[in-house]
Amino acid sequence: MPFFFFLLSLLCLVGKATAQQQPAAAASPAAATLAPKKQMQAIRITDAIKLDGLLDEAVWQQAPVATQFIQNRPNPGPPEKHPTEVRILYDDANLYIGAVMHDVSADSILRELTPRDNFGNTDFFGIFLDTYQDKLNGYGFFVTTGGVQMDARYSPAGGEDFNWNAVWDSRTSIRGTDWIAEMRIPYSAIRFSSLPEQQWGLNFMRQRKKENQAFFWNEVKPAVDGFVNQWGTLTGVRDVKPPLRLSLTPYISSYVNHNPLSEDGTRPTTTSFNGGADIKWGINESFTLDATLVPDFGQVQSDNQVLNLSPFEVQFNENRQFFTEGTELFTKGNLFYSRRVGATPIGFYDVAVGDKEKLVKNPSETRLLNATKVSGRTSKGLGIGVFNALSNDVYATVRNTESGEEREVLTQPFSNYSILVLDQSLKNNSYVSLINTNVTRAGRTYDANVTGGLFRLANKKNSYAVTGQVNYSRRRGNVFGSDTVQIDNRDGYKYRLDVSKISGNFTYGVAHGIESNTYDPNDLGILFSNNAISQEVYGNYNIYKPFWKVNRLNTYFGVSHSLLYRPTLFQSANFYSGANTTFTKSFLSTGFNLNIDPRNNDYFEPRKEPLGEYYVRVPGSVNVGGYISTDYRKKLAFDVNAGIRTYSRDERLPARPRRMGYGLTISPRYRVNNKLNFRYEADWNLRQNQIGFVNGGLDSEEPLDSAMIRQLGGSVPLGLAPKDVLLGRRQVVTVSNVLSVGYTFTNRMSLTVRTRHYTSTVRYQDFARLHPGGEETPADYRRNRDNTYNAFNVDAVYSWWFAPGSQVSIVWKNAGTNFLQANEATPLYFDNLSNTINTPHNNNVSIKILYYLDYLALRPRRG
Repeated sequence: MPFFFFLLSLLCLVGKATAQQQPAAAASPAAATLAPKKQMQAIRITDAIKLDGLLDEAVWQQAPVATQFIQNRPNPGPPEKHPTEVRILYDDANLYIGAVMHDVSADSILRELTPRDNFGNTDFFGIFLDTYQDKLNGYGFFVTTGGVQMDARYSPAGGEDFNWNAVWDSRTSIRGTDWIAEMRIPYSAIRFSSLPEQQWGLNFMRQRKKENQAFFWNEVKPAVDGFVNQWGTLTGVRDVKPPLRLSLTPYISSYVNHNPLSEDGTRPTTTSFNGGADIKWGINESFTLDATLVPDFGQVQSDNQVLNLSPFEVQFNENRQFFTEGTELFTKGNLFYSRRVGATPIGFYDVAVGDKEKLVKNPSETRLLNATKVSGRTSKGLGIGVFNALSNDVYATVRNTESGEEREVLTQPFSNYSILVLDQSLKNNSYVSLINTNVTRAGRTYDANVTGGLFRLANKKNSYAVTGQVNYSRRRGNVFGSDTVQIDNRDGYKYRLDVSKISGNFTYGVAHGIESNTYDPNDLGILFSNNAISQEVYGNYNIYKPFWKVNRLNTYFGVSHSLLYRPTLFQSANFYSGANTTFTKSFLSTGFNLNIDPRNNDYFEPRKEPLGEYYVRVPGSVNVGGYISTDYRKKLAFDVNAGIRTYSRDERLPARPRRMGYGLTISPRYRVNNKLNFRYEADWNLRQNQIGFVNGGLDSEEPLDSAMIRQLGGSVPLGLAPKDVLLGRRQVVTVSNVLSVGYTFTNRMSLTVRTRHYTSTVRYQDFARLHPGGEETPADYRRNRDNTYNAFNVDAVYSWWFAPGSQVSIVWKNAGTNFLQANEATPLYFDNLSNTINTPHNNNVSIKILYYLDYLALRPRRG
């Protein structure tokens, strides 16, 4: 049935696509057609350029000028009124860009200072380079009026990725009613072929924040799919050779940690001294090796810890620079979740402790020995990526409380993580890729392997595309620590096919996919649930030109449907839609979303395997949400996001109150001046009469739980798990407050302080016994299962980039959590805040020094 639905939708789409290819049906064809490609010539120089932001060398005036920029937002199409003039020079080692941005007055040039890679309330200038001219992958280098640098990589997998950092230099100045940007980009910061004459994709961008306007030299049309394919061409770069790209960034770091909750016999205050290095080596003109030796990630921002009531794990952001920079190849196909590398040991929760023993040490993270990336792209458009990381054995320590003897328990064996990616760029913004991920562990445990193939094929006009993906997962070995129990999910597969119209005001598509019940990429990837057959029809209608009182209008809509794969049972259906716009005069942005969900079956909430027999019936619901975002150019601005979800009554249990859900987020921001800003975010979420698995499960050591286990068909003496499932009707209130303060001393020195308090309270109203087939009957369960989770964090970071690529960072971290149960749990926010603040906290102060050493700068100069 789902495949028939997919075929029917596909035929409708193809029929409509054929009709729209006829000239009579083409509405506004120019808006969805690539703009003509502009060309610019670079001029070779022999004399040195002083990087001072003045452009007063005579050679600048001899270079051709790129001007006549075209507006991209808020009104795509018109030429700029205040001209931009850009010139490019080059020598054997660097590319030089000089840009003059004319304006009305000095007051019209906004210049807020921010930390590196952060856009603020400021004008900026940027250059984009597609050094292999494959129209898919590129580099971006930006500088603001205050001299703050930003850089990014562009790729189909990663989109616009500002996690990438290159070592380059720039200077800016303001002269009268103009501002000037001068940039020096060494060839070691980019990759290109060894051809005697280079021809690169090129574009420039200017932002005039005063009017919230953005301009491109080569016009970028919002209605055209893609970004890199809309750039112009740089010519004239001849006889430059890709340099030897070899750099070493050694680091030293020192930590002082105070943990008042340290185990008996251990000191509450500890110190450590670390050292290591990052290495970059250009293997040839196309490929680069990045390695981190004895890495230290102790200064990364703290995770946003939450109370997880779902059957799935929490996905945390990746804050480690090595795993965020230059990973666009490895993220293709969504098979790599980098937090798996150095994650919680697989045996962390299963350390066996005897009657006269206690657990005194159990590391929650796996320390990496090293990690290496090799990536690049040939002149023929073949991208190759190889990733490898090694982690050492991890041991927990168990102590005998009588004799004091200690023993070690292995919780994570020596492990190797690897990824191989082949990505061939094709014509018409298309590609085909192959990805393989592998985890190999030593000793008594299992290994895992996932192979995926994906493609995107677009027509010559870049108006229609077919994308697809096929994955195969394989796991072999035994459960960790066992010689006999084989691992689950030994072989599985996934596929997805999507056919869509991708350019124009009206875009649409249809998709179909399957994830088998044994598909499991979670050893190096992340997948919350498998065992699904899904199909979707979706569309977007966007108006990119200002009309009425708004700058543009974006709308979306779709219908999705999902079944269990095995057994094939209905799971869910959903209709969704939404729209957003920005008003022309006030630049106030607003939008809404609407979701309509008929009654669905949740097979994952009961935590029973295999899926299918037990499920929680979720009544039909309607969700309406909206947001307002005011103009960030003003000193005081705010964002407000609100939503409400209302459920139908459960006709089987008429006495059960109706489920409801509410959410509200308020986030004001205040910019005191161009250096100091405050941001605050308050998030409140209420779930009334939510039905779910009782968090924490049942404990056979508790008398009331032991009785309930027997009622549910289990046996405590025999160790038999309950046959049926205990559900609870609960009210869940979650409140999160985040206050961030930033002070930027200069364009290379900043201080940020982020404080977060999170509290979530669960109060159970009554309980039910879940039978096969989704039937529920009241359960006489008397144990108080209310609970409250609190988390508090402070991250204070002082950062000084004292030289290109070299940094000193001083970090203070304060962290505390508590988990209150039964009568101690309270829904009162300020009581929870007080409990959290008064709970002993872990404090950590560290200093880390990085120093960038470039072989080209250190080598002896000839002659």
